Amino acid sequence: MIEVISPDRMVHAREAGALVAQILQEMKARTEVGTNLLEIDAWTKQMIVDAGAVSCYVDYAPSFGEGPFGFHICTSVNDAVLHGKPHDYVIEAGDLVSLDLALQLGGVVADSAISFVVGEHPDPAVQAESLRLIEAAEKALAAGIEAAGNNVKTGNVSAAIGTVLKSYGYTVNVQFGGHGVGTTMHQEPHVSNDGRPGRGYRLRSGLLVAIEPWVMTDTDKLVMDPDGWTLRSATGCRTAHSEHTVAITGDGVEIMTLPQA
Repeated sequence: MIEVISPDRMVHAREAGALVAQILQEMKARTEVGTNLLEIDAWTKQMIVDAGAVSCYVDYAPSFGEGPFGFHICTSVNDAVLHGKPHDYVIEAGDLVSLDLALQLGGVVADSAISFVVGEHPDPAVQAESLRLIEAAEKALAAGIEAAGNNVKTGNVSAAIGTVLKSYGYTVNVQFGGHGVGTTMHQEPHVSNDGRPGRGYRLRSGLLVAIEPWVMTDTDKLVMDPDGWTLRSATGCRTAHSEHTVAITGDGVEIMTLPQA
């Protein structure tokens, strides 16, 4: 399904995006050495409820997951990169944390992800590589957003993302990537993290698209945890993930999930 959002409903998309950005920044600020992933989920739940929004994850049960997700935010640490299910884990110094949040407000969904390092890792090389992974994901996201626009093919966006990730020497997994959003979280079109310009679906004004590069240090292969959700690098290497929801406009894009100044 592909939904075109009417101008009057874009107001709700902006509200949802602002809330997602606010919650993610609040969770980043609260996350420190000694924080439990279950605390992050509880804090997120409270902010969602207080805002009158609805989590997209609690009852989410797609074919690639095992039953309903059951939590309000994805919390992926170190070698976990996607769909990290909150569990009883306490953050340690130097952990690379990725938080992915999607919620619905006013009947419209916004989706975003951030990665950050908590404190200093005891091994400077690990700290440096973690920051490099995050930089690559964020620059790839910026390139994908810059490439997007009205009448632009999704392959152009994918190629822009892939070019950045590969320039850092990373290989690119194309199994999971960006996607449309609207009244539900995962819609068409799929936006791969690598591709060829001029290929794919032609974007048009009124679409909401979540663009989400993610990257792993030395592999493009994933393995799944026994929880049926958490996806990790096959080699145990570190990972990073960055995502924004954008609205396609007549003359470009509007980023809906930017943190407020």
